Amino acid sequence: MNRLNPPPRLLMGPGPINCYPRVLSAMSTQLIGQYDPVMTGYMNEVMALYRQVFSTQNQATLLIDGTSRAGIEAVLVSCIEPGDKVLVPIFGRFGHLLKEIAERAGADVHCIEVEWGQVFSPEQIEDAIKRVKPKVLAIVQGDTSTTMLQPLEHLGEICRRHDVLFYSDATASIGGNAFETDRWQLDAVSVGLQKCLGGPSGSAPITLSERFVEVVNKRRHIEAGIRTEQHIPGLGRRIASNYFDLSMILDYWGPERLNHHTEATSMLYCARECAINLLEEGIEQSIARHQLHGNAMLAGVQGLNLQVFGDTKHKMHNVVGVYIPDGINGDALRGQLLNDFNIEIGTSFGPLHGKIWRIGTMGYNARKDTVLHTLQSMESLLRRSGHDLSAGLAIDNALAVYAAESL
Repeated sequence: MNRLNPPPRLLMGPGPINCYPRVLSAMSTQLIGQYDPVMTGYMNEVMALYRQVFSTQNQATLLIDGTSRAGIEAVLVSCIEPGDKVLVPIFGRFGHLLKEIAERAGADVHCIEVEWGQVFSPEQIEDAIKRVKPKVLAIVQGDTSTTMLQPLEHLGEICRRHDVLFYSDATASIGGNAFETDRWQLDAVSVGLQKCLGGPSGSAPITLSERFVEVVNKRRHIEAGIRTEQHIPGLGRRIASNYFDLSMILDYWGPERLNHHTEATSMLYCARECAINLLEEGIEQSIARHQLHGNAMLAGVQGLNLQVFGDTKHKMHNVVGVYIPDGINGDALRGQLLNDFNIEIGTSFGPLHGKIWRIGTMGYNARKDTVLHTLQSMESLLRRSGHDLSAGLAIDNALAVYAAESL
C-alpha cells in the first residue's frame, strides 16, 4: 500500500466539493478527551456559531456525528411515532429520501409531487396540509438532483396555523442561498458541510425549536448505567434508534453532559472552522458570492449552446443543470473532463439520469478562476465532439457577468 495521493481534482459537480484549506488544516489538529473542559468549550462554541449560521436563537443547536443523512434521520426518527402522519412534498430525489426515512420510522407518509425542475407554491402545500392533517411537514429546501430551490418563507406561518411541525433539510443550499430559521418559523433544520459550507461530508449540524424539543423530550430515555434517581424519563414511546435518539443527544450536549457516544473530535473541529469561515466572510456576502459565480456559470453554459434545465427563477445559486446535447455521450464526456482536465461535474438520478449534467459553483470552488477553467475545458470537449457552439462565447458571457458586477 502506498501513501494516499489522490489526483488534484477540481470538484465542480453538485457536491462534495474541494474543502477550504483552513478547514482541512483544522481537521489535522490533535485530539483531546471528550470531557476535557477545552473540548466541552469547543462544543459550546460550535453551538453558538451554528445559531448564527442557521439565523436562530434555538438553544438546541448542535452536531450529529455522521453525514447529512444522519441529521435527517435523527430529526425524523426522534419526532415520528408509528402511525404519525407526515407530509412530504417531492420535487426531486431527496424528497423521496425524506419519504423513505419517515416510512422506516413507522410514519403514515403522504406525498405530493411536481415535475422535476419545478417547485411548490404555498397554496399547494397548504391544501395538502388541510387534507392530510399531518404531524410533520418534511421538505428539502435545495434539491441538487434538480438544482431547484423550494421557497420556504411562507410555510412556517401555514404550519403554525395548522399545528404542524415544520422540518427542512438545507444541506445543499445553506451558506449559498438565504435561510432564516426563526423568521421562517422552522421547527427543525438539518444540513451537511460538503456543499456551500466548504467542508467534507461527515458532520450534520442541526437546530431544533423549543416546541420540537418538547415533542422529543416526551420520549426522553436515559440509558441504564448512567441513569440516577433524579433522571425522569419521558412517558412516550422510546425512540427506535439509540444512536440517533435526540433526547439522549441533547443531554450529551447539554449542561449535564450525559454520556451518549464519543464525539467525532476531528469533525467537530471541521464544523467549527466551516462556521467561522462563513461568518468571517459574512452570510450575506457568501450568498452574494455564490449568486455571482452561479450567474457567471449560467451565462457561460448558455454560451456553450447548452439548454438549461428547469425553472431558472427557482434555481439554486450554487448549481445549474443543463441538458446533454443530442449525439453526445454524456458519461464519456464527463470521463474525459475528469481524466484529461481533472474536473468533475455530475449527472443526475432517476428520470434525469443520463439526460442532464449538473455543474456546481459552491464553497471554496465558487470562484472566477474555477468557473472560467470549467467553461473553457467543456468548450474544448464539446467542440471536439461535434457540438455546435460559438468559440469563446462561454468565456465572454461569464466575463460579462463579472464585468457588470464590478460596475
